[in-house]
Amino acid sequence: MENVLSAPAGTTRPADQASELTEAQSREAAAQRAFSTSILVSATRCLLTYIVLPFVAPAFGVAANVGPGLGIAIGAVAIGSNVLTIRRFHAAQHRWRWAYTAIALTVITLLLVLMVEDVIDLLG
Repeated sequence: MENVLSAPAGTTRPADQASELTEAQSREAAAQRAFSTSILVSATRCLLTYIVLPFVAPAFGVAANVGPGLGIAIGAVAIGSNVLTIRRFHAAQHRWRWAYTAIALTVITLLLVLMVEDVIDLLG
């Protein structure tokens, strides 16, 4: 019977392997939850910007000037969420980390364009 001190170097116990596997699965699950959250925030911004604020809000008499300010706030949250998700995917060594990074950077770029348009609307 071997104990931790007498086991040959470089070997791991089954419990250690299970612990490492569980930790890796946990990191990957956290990365996937962050991905879902960032996509949800970006989708919410798009729904508000292109459906709710231009068509639904005026039907209920909500002021049209609310849109740009709300768009900037939600855009900032969406960008932050995307950045955190990129970090989690890379920390977890997720197999799709580079593909997600490309998608997230594209979404961030589009959000920045929308935020600039919202700033122009507020100033103009």
